[in-house]
Amino acid sequence: MDALIADFKADMWLYISIPFISGIIGYVTKVVAIKMMFHPIEFWGIKPFFGWQGIVPRKSVKMATIAVDLMTERLIKPEEIFARLDPKRIAREIEVPMMEASEDIVREVMHQYQPGLWEGMPMFMRNSIIKRVKGEAPKIVQTIMSEVQHDVSRYFDIRHMVISNLQKDKALLNEVFQSVGKEELKFFCKAGFVFGFIIGIVQMVCWLVFRQPWMLPAFGGFVGFFSDWLALQMLFRPLHPKKIFGFTLHGLFLKRQHEVAGDYAALISKQMLTPGVMMEELFSGPRSDRVITLLQKHVRRVIDEQAGLARPLVLYAVGTEKYIAMKVTVAERILERLPETMKHMEAYAEDAMDVRNTLITRMRQLTPVEFEGMLRPAFKEEEWILILVGAVLGFMVGEMQIHFML
Repeated sequence: MDALIADFKADMWLYISIPFISGIIGYVTKVVAIKMMFHPIEFWGIKPFFGWQGIVPRKSVKMATIAVDLMTERLIKPEEIFARLDPKRIAREIEVPMMEASEDIVREVMHQYQPGLWEGMPMFMRNSIIKRVKGEAPKIVQTIMSEVQHDVSRYFDIRHMVISNLQKDKALLNEVFQSVGKEELKFFCKAGFVFGFIIGIVQMVCWLVFRQPWMLPAFGGFVGFFSDWLALQMLFRPLHPKKIFGFTLHGLFLKRQHEVAGDYAALISKQMLTPGVMMEELFSGPRSDRVITLLQKHVRRVIDEQAGLARPLVLYAVGTEKYIAMKVTVAERILERLPETMKHMEAYAEDAMDVRNTLITRMRQLTPVEFEGMLRPAFKEEEWILILVGAVLGFMVGEMQIHFML
């Protein structure tokens, strides 16, 4: 024992450095593991032999699908949020810009198909036609929104909207998981140092007693491996609070369910389930052809109604084919203007849909298993790679530590 104490005193600072270096190994391996989860966003290296892409961006389809499945199955449904919109209120919100667009559309179409007839009309007749179309245009949008509400799934695909947007914007996909687990990711790094330091004390004693060169890289690998594994367990286990020796154990992520709900809802409501994104999906998504058909039907109806008794004269003046083509063109022009026009109803729609508060309420009602599924997939997907990298890095630092100690 005296010899050990003398040996410790002789190289005291070297021995004291062992727990700190072990703690640094634990910390660095966690930082690297988190970086590997989210970065780089695009593949870096030489395919297919060497390189890396963050696990979440690389598995963007799967990760986005997990996110949207939870969202649509347990948190919010398109039918529910569309039902909160009042088509009449939408028509009022877009009335001014829609009427301005309608006036432009009438002039464009008439100049395109019958410039001579249009120019030859008395001004009061031209103004009368423009006034009639302007009055009907907001009503067309009102009617279309009413029909969409009655059968949302026919015209709107929320799964496609969320998955395609997250695939295109992998940085946003990263942000979803990072915002949900921001405190857990910080803990993951800090825990690496604490666990590493504690194991380093054992490592220091073993080195003092046995002084075997293989021990430092072995302990380094163990620190990298075990601290990764243990930190992950502490994030998600136990699912339900458990009392052990007077202490309450509960997965750190699960313990923050109410807080996470607010962060997640704020992000989703501001960047993914916004009125603007939904309207874009409605008018240009995979089911937009049905909306276009609906629009064309109502535009044809309105034009025929406005022509009224004069319709035979109009057909005679412009010809049946041109008359049909004019109706198609009017519908196309309205569709082109709709995305810009609908921006004027976004403030109203955001308040009416109330996506944020709906998400907060529903998320707080999730079971622990369902709630765990919001963040766990980001860690679980190829989790063994993260733990293995931690072990390898720890082993390498341990090898360098031998040279330092000797």
